[in-house]
Amino acid sequence: MKKLLLFFTLLLFTTGVFAQGVVALMNRSGDYFDALSAGKFEDATAYFDTTLQAQVKAEHLKSLWEKIESQIGKYESAEVVQSKTEGEFFVVVVEGKFEKDSQRFILAFNKVEKMVGFYLQPKAPSSAYTLPAYADTANIKQTEVKINGVKNDLVAMLTTPKTGSNFPVVILVHGSGPGDMDQSVGAVKPFKDLALGLAAKGIASIRYVKRTLVYPQEYTGAFTVKEEVTNDAVAAVALSKTLPEINKKQVYVFGLSLGGMLAPRIATMAPDIKGIIMAAAPARKFTDLIVDQNKYMFGLANDTTQATKEMFDKSMAMIETTRLNKLGTMKPDSLIMRLPASYWVDLNTYDQVATAKKLSQRIMVIQGGMDFQVSDADYKIWSAALGKKSSATLKFYPELNHPLTVQTEKGTTEQYKNPANVAEVVINDIATWIKASK
Repeated sequence: MKKLLLFFTLLLFTTGVFAQGVVALMNRSGDYFDALSAGKFEDATAYFDTTLQAQVKAEHLKSLWEKIESQIGKYESAEVVQSKTEGEFFVVVVEGKFEKDSQRFILAFNKVEKMVGFYLQPKAPSSAYTLPAYADTANIKQTEVKINGVKNDLVAMLTTPKTGSNFPVVILVHGSGPGDMDQSVGAVKPFKDLALGLAAKGIASIRYVKRTLVYPQEYTGAFTVKEEVTNDAVAAVALSKTLPEINKKQVYVFGLSLGGMLAPRIATMAPDIKGIIMAAAPARKFTDLIVDQNKYMFGLANDTTQATKEMFDKSMAMIETTRLNKLGTMKPDSLIMRLPASYWVDLNTYDQVATAKKLSQRIMVIQGGMDFQVSDADYKIWSAALGKKSSATLKFYPELNHPLTVQTEKGTTEQYKNPANVAEVVINDIATWIKASK
């Protein structure tokens, strides 16, 4: 798997500001950081224009990179967080993730996509996560457990009330992109909030580190969401049924964004679960949502220059290449927008709405009105499909954003830099819904 996260990981809940123009340059930015992380500094200079090549030699890059890694640890991944037009140049801001910290880099490109500048952005202070008021930590127990994988195991956390037994349990399933067990994004940790909040209501949960974060080497060829998401979710369900604290007849799957989209599929793979909770779950194809996000951010930028319009149009054309329904003569590991063709075919041939309609398990759909990543257009589709289904409950919260925190505007993921917790009303509604089960 390439180390640079895709623009649409914003949709699937990772950090980053999705901006117009990033699509056309993300491959070059990604390959550049791949070269740096592999120690191929001479190759990295090939991305420079002739002027920058004369100024910055391979040995300079080597010295800089080694200094960065000596200070904040080994490089892990990088993510485009912003792009904009500066005169005749396009500027891309990339956030590098290292073992101990992160570092932002500014890459400036000319019209022929050659790099004319490469800078380290001074690190701005960020706020720290704060525990939600509803977290009754004195009466909560957290136990490390293990989820078995085909090749490697995953560290997981079982969160329960400190006393009692026979708890309902909720399996927390990530969105796309690498993620820790708290689904951390800036100063927001929605899975930690959910785990603590539900435990205070007498409900257990299992959350785990996502495989793409700890075993990226497993994703260098063809793969699908089965290897990325659903296998581990099903394994977590199996784990829950071996735990003495858990009510084996009250196992639920909570999916956020991509996890919510895949929850109906997980329910078919684990038919004995009691139900699924789909939060900010796309009802449409990914490509449609990516297009919407591009348009939204393009509008916010208020940049009507011809250069930006041309790059936006180029981005739209590139996005359309993701509408792949079959491989044909294409190899499964052929990269489209830095993901294998096999991944796109799997997603595009999956109908999450039709799958959900056929489920016999209970269903809860949650959507925020301040969510610019998955919109109320998706909620309306879910409502039309499931609104008359007796086993389905739909909840729309006008004031909530993608990670289910209260906001006064849609904004961007800059919101996630400020401490905020999953709204208590969501915790209460989920707990009430689970406890209403017979």
